[in-house]
Formats: sequence, structure tokens, C-alpha cells
Amino acid sequence: MSMLPAGKVLAFAAQGERRCLGVRRAARRIVCPYGAVLDGASAKDQCARCAQLDRSRSVAADTMADDPRPYGVYLAYFGPGLLKVGITAVERGPARLVEQGAVAYAWLGRGPLMAARRAEALLGSALAVPDRFGKGTKRAARGALPPVPERAAELAQLHEAARRLPGWPETLQPVDFACADHTELFGLDRIPGEVAELGGMTSGVEVVGEVLTGVGPDVYLRLAGDGAGASSRAGGVVAVMDARVLSGWVLGAAEGRVTTAPVRAAVSGTGEREGEEKGSQEGLF
Repeated sequence: MSMLPAGKVLAFAAQGERRCLGVRRAARRIVCPYGAVLDGASAKDQCARCAQLDRSRSVAADTMADDPRPYGVYLAYFGPGLLKVGITAVERGPARLVEQGAVAYAWLGRGPLMAARRAEALLGSALAVPDRFGKGTKRAARGALPPVPERAAELAQLHEAARRLPGWPETLQPVDFACADHTELFGLDRIPGEVAELGGMTSGVEVVGEVLTGVGPDVYLRLAGDGAGASSRAGGVVAVMDARVLSGWVLGAAEGRVTTAPVRAAVSGTGEREGEEKGSQEGLF
């Protein structure tokens, strides 16, 4: 987020082909040996074969069960009724919560990896707490967030219910409830109730706009000019862009003064797109 402060003007164009970023090993990246070309609309920055190699030694894929580091179990809040459970290495602190765009969070316990995994599974089975939400669901909730005390109260209620569950792993040390809120960090008050979405990148597409704020991988921009993308109303529209779709592109300076990336209809705080019927909100995945 420090690279894209509020008020910064972006004006860039995608050039050439979007290429796989290869494999991460020992804090460095190894170039993709296949020279794979990626889909411009996908948030994934690896081809299928590189991703499979990465996940061969991954905590997320449960292929690294012998990780000796201590892990923390957290409860993350994304909006009313949108609470999830997850784990992260203690040494990373709240970095994982920031990456996911969690509006608020609280730690539940700390201990060995497998104990943290058991606690995560326990909350899923006993309390039906999910371990992820779809991107669209999280975005829609940001436009209609309740006051901070209400967020904290919802987290506190789940924290208490989780601690009362039988079967709590003996090696997982409980953590007293303390709510951390990201309102100021993310600049959530700068996100309007209705936000359009920028579509995927293709070669030659340009994005021109002023940064309002960033939440996890999402960057909120006030688009410049009129006639941006396919909409004659796009000038001055606030749109959200998943910055992950930029990975693998060579980015050059924009030649024009308007955004030519496709702009989708605004999403309100209820999760409905303009002109769509109720119930069209993206579900969990």
C-alpha cells in the first residue's frame, strides 16, 4: 500500500503478452521454464505446472505438515455475517490478514501447525465457520460496513463460542479476545457505496485514474476522462481493480488520457449490480 498512496495518479498500459512468473523458492523466484502465457483476466500469476510445483511444499495445500514454526489461528471479519477462520505463521504477524483485506480480526490461539489445523477444522464442522469468501462478496460488503463497535461485538461473540467448543487441541494456547480494526489502514471511509469493476487486461489496454485507497489486492481508482472502457459514463467513476491481474505483464506509460480497460457495472453495498435482480451476489468458494 505504501507504493500506491491515496492521491497518486496511475497511467499505464499492458504491453506484449502476460507471462508466468515461475516458482518461488528460498525467498527468490525461478523463471518459468515453459515460458507460459497467462490469461489476462485471471488473478493467478503462475501457469498450472509452476503452481503445482509450488504447492508441492505448501502449508496451504497441506503438503508441508512438518513445518516446525508456531502458527496462529485467527478470526477475520469482512462484513456483517462474513466471518472466517484461518491460520498463519506467528512470525508473519497480521500480514496475512492485510493481504486478504480483512476489515477486522482477532487471534484465537497459537501453537504447532497441526494443532492450528485441527482448531480451524473444528470451527468449520461445529460452528460452520468458512475458511474463505469470494472476492465479490468481500467487495460488496465494504460499501455498507457497520460501526467499529458492532464489528468487534460480532467477532467477540464468535471468539467466545469457539473457546467453549469441546475438542480444543491441547497444544494450542488460547489467546484472550482483542479486536484489531483496519479502518484507518485501508482508508475504508474513502470507498463509496457503489463501485464499478475493472475487467481483465489485454495487450494495449490502458488504465488511467487517481488512487483512492487499497484493500488487500484491491486498488480503488477514480477513473479519468469520459468514454473509458465500454461505458460513456466511466469518466469520474470509482472502480476497483485486482492488482494481481497486473502480475506478469510488462507495464508501460499510457498514451491516452482515459481508461480503455472494460468497466463493469457498479456494485452496491447490498451486493447487487445495477440492473440485476436480487440474489446475484457471488457466493462463497
